[in-house]
Amino acid sequence: MTTPPSFPALAGQGWSVHKRPTFSTRVASHVSGREVRSPLYAYTLYEFELGFDGLSSGSSYPGIGNASLQSLMGLYLQCEGQYGTFLYTDPTDNAVVNQGIGTGDGATTSFMFQRALGGFLEPVSWVSSVANVYLNGVAQTSGWSLVQPNMLNFSAAPASGIVITVDFSYAFVCRFLDDQEDFENFMSGLWKVDALKFRSVKP
Repeated sequence: MTTPPSFPALAGQGWSVHKRPTFSTRVASHVSGREVRSPLYAYTLYEFELGFDGLSSGSSYPGIGNASLQSLMGLYLQCEGQYGTFLYTDPTDNAVVNQGIGTGDGATTSFMFQRALGGFLEPVSWVSSVANVYLNGVAQTSGWSLVQPNMLNFSAAPASGIVITVDFSYAFVCRFLDDQEDFENFMSGLWKVDALKFRSVKP
């Protein structure tokens, strides 16, 4: 699988940052006042909104990154607006330690990477790297492989009852929400973006 381009980490990013978990629910109301509700998403989608107070179009402002404008605008152009996808590493939500992803049954060799957020467990979009794989708490140095975007494959199925835990890093597969974006040149060599919006997509 081809790895999507990565969203750049830029020093000129400002505050605040918005992250909106989104579900879709069909609600049918009855004359009695009762409701029937049906969830359409098995797992949430996330919408992000970032602002960039300073983007440099050259090398005059190294503190915010030389050619940081080209880095961000280049990604947007590469994705062709809403069309293409990219990897966004959320600074507050990108790695887990000793995360349970399944229990062996003696036959299954593939397990999906998941991460817990409070009491909510969901698959991750894209696994960036795997630090350790454990079977009943014992680190496994071989016998497993990462299959993009988010599967762990074993060469031999873990025995029944064996708990599989993993230390790994991940990113969100996203697309931009608009086919037009406003990059403002507010002084010589300096640009800004007030609100850059994108959302996660199903892997």
